[in-house]
Amino acid sequence: MSRQVKLNPSWYSRLKDEFKKPYMEELRAFLVAEKKAGKEIYPTGDNIFAAMNHTPFESIKVVIFGQDPYHGPNQAHGLCFSVLPGVRIPPSLINIYKEMASDIGTTPVNHGYLLPWAEQGVLLLNSVLTVEKNKAASHKNRGWETFTDRIAHIIDSEHEGAAFILWGSYAQKKGAFIDRKKHLVLSAPHPSPLSASRGFFGTRPFSKVNQWLISQGKKPVNWQLPAQPSVT
Repeated sequence: MSRQVKLNPSWYSRLKDEFKKPYMEELRAFLVAEKKAGKEIYPTGDNIFAAMNHTPFESIKVVIFGQDPYHGPNQAHGLCFSVLPGVRIPPSLINIYKEMASDIGTTPVNHGYLLPWAEQGVLLLNSVLTVEKNKAASHKNRGWETFTDRIAHIIDSEHEGAAFILWGSYAQKKGAFIDRKKHLVLSAPHPSPLSASRGFFGTRPFSKVNQWLISQGKKPVNWQLPAQPSVT
């Protein structure tokens, strides 16, 4: 896989050995075979590592874990919970916006494009980085989880301190090893309509993260998204 990787240098220097491992070679072969079979895979190849390319290691302030990319046309672009401009806002993100408005008074927007967060140091990382069109979790257990677990361990061990937002049991398991003495770890039910009413609302993660960042001498995140998204 390393022959085709376009990855921010701050990440590539830390992950280059992963691309040489058998599990990543097997994953690359799987993806190549799927494409040759005519299957449509999301996100597009140049967006698979978008989370890391938009949020270099040194700029990380916050880490939000997702599961796998959206599997509908024109939705996934490499940032968890985010969709491209013009695409209907997914239900989980609608609930995130509701909690954000209640927590810090943000003004609702009519898009789901979260790139401004990523550019401020919010790593929006899915556990699985690809999916087949209209088939949720179709690339589960193909190797991506091992790769993104490695990313999480690197952040935990090498970063001076980050705020982790773990929504749902899946993300909480993925972040179970995070050093709570070094990093802020906030856990809550997933914002999906199936679980948001079980304790997601009212957790105030956005204000808590910013208060912690300020206490660490860091600039807080401006969670307010622009009314009109700018695609880069």
